[in-house]
Amino acid sequence: MNEQQYNITQEEQGTRLDKWLTGHLEETSRSQVQSWITDGHVLVNGQSVKSNYKCQLGDDIEWSIPEPEPLEIQPENIPLDIVYEDEDVIVVNKPKGMVVHPSAGHESGTLVHALLYHCTDLSGINGVMRPGIVHRIDKDTSGLLMVAKNDKAHASLAEQLVNKTVDRKYIAIVHGEISHEYGTIEAPIGRDLKDRQKMAVVEGGKEATTHFRVLHVYKQFSFVECVLETGRTHQIRVHMKYIDHPLAGDPKYGPRRTLDLNGQALHAGHIAFTHPTTNERLSFDREAPESFQLALQQLEKKA
Repeated sequence: MNEQQYNITQEEQGTRLDKWLTGHLEETSRSQVQSWITDGHVLVNGQSVKSNYKCQLGDDIEWSIPEPEPLEIQPENIPLDIVYEDEDVIVVNKPKGMVVHPSAGHESGTLVHALLYHCTDLSGINGVMRPGIVHRIDKDTSGLLMVAKNDKAHASLAEQLVNKTVDRKYIAIVHGEISHEYGTIEAPIGRDLKDRQKMAVVEGGKEATTHFRVLHVYKQFSFVECVLETGRTHQIRVHMKYIDHPLAGDPKYGPRRTLDLNGQALHAGHIAFTHPTTNERLSFDREAPESFQLALQQLEKKA
């Protein structure tokens, strides 16, 4: 059982219980949380309440979530853009719209389902739900991911991420005309205190550093390259919003009036790392998807 306890802060009071708890439990749907509340797995001040209960300052929230039954993930014949593969590592160019691994609400059609069809020898360090997955990119972010085919490779790649020796470059279209060519954003990231389903720059958050370079400035938009020094959840999306240049098309962190992209204009176009066995430095690049390039062409026409 996943047992936890929490006291509601001043910033959180007035929030519906189901919304608040969904924000605390990553990758869990609101409907699943509502089911747990109904079944009595969530107590407020020792009492069962309804999902729409409005949290009050100082409320003592306790939850004892039953461990999910292990799922047997069935391989799915989903086409993959394999950039590189050997007996230790796969580098894949993930399409926009694909979730990396199974979670509540995403029980099929993920990158993991496709990888298991492509090969059965994936590392088991991250468990049955995330075989081979060393790092992630968001559903609507496209681009390059390295995947481990055995535990030795997984440990090596994970250590490189911790030691910041993996090079990761993203390209993005952001709102606003950035007046300088280079910038570095150093701002800690944690759960948004006003909306627990979002991340934000918050005091006491995890250290996060993003470097960016302006590639081109259009009317009301800028085309930038971002280099991650750390890998926090939604890092580029949160950091660019923090400096008032949110990503175009971003439904969570951007403005409502934006480019019609069906998701944020963000592409992981470059990755480089040291091979776990040969120690050779490997480097890979992939162009952004057609929707991203069309958006740039439209901005060019309006300039």
